[in-house]
Amino acid sequence: MSARRTTGTAMAEALAANGADLAFGIPGTHNLELYRGMAASGIRHVVTRHEQGAGYAADGYARVTGRPGLVVTTSGPGLMNAMAAMGTAYADSVPLLVLSPGVPTGLERADYGWLHEMKDQRAAADAAVARSVRPGTPAQAVDAVHENFARWAAERPRPVHIEVPLDVLEAPWDGEVPGPWRAPHPPAPSRAAVTEALGLLSRAAAPVIVYGD
Repeated sequence: MSARRTTGTAMAEALAANGADLAFGIPGTHNLELYRGMAASGIRHVVTRHEQGAGYAADGYARVTGRPGLVVTTSGPGLMNAMAAMGTAYADSVPLLVLSPGVPTGLERADYGWLHEMKDQRAAADAAVARSVRPGTPAQAVDAVHENFARWAAERPRPVHIEVPLDVLEAPWDGEVPGPWRAPHPPAPSRAAVTEALGLLSRAAAPVIVYGD
């Protein structure tokens, strides 16, 4: 691993700890720290010609493997290019984790002229995914990775976006990366409820089962 450890390299380690081994995306000016630790963490990266292609490739990976797809974009237009795939994944309940940098802390809505600056990138992404979060510290950024994998184990799997402020993404990281969070048990009916339902079905003359979302 590179001698220089940052929040970005710690996030790569957290992804690997949760079983991520393949990412799709396009390197850019602001997201290089997300890539810095990938190779050393055993995560292979596929460069696509367009971020929308990265999103749909990750979507396909998730559908085929049953594992969350990983997308890495740069800020602004790079993230917006992936939103069509993010919206499709939301509608079809496909787990995607989309990582992008964001404007540095304190420049939110500042109209500062920062490269790839948007008025509110996180809010734009939030309209297409289950949730879009903006961690404020290195520890929160790593925790956001662990949290999403844990929640996917028990909740409806839908895409999530993590926007890491550039100053947080590039901040030095010292120490170990916490391991994956213990996933909560998925909600399930009690044995008594299942027995009662079976009894009702066995006595029904013309049972009808409605299954789906």
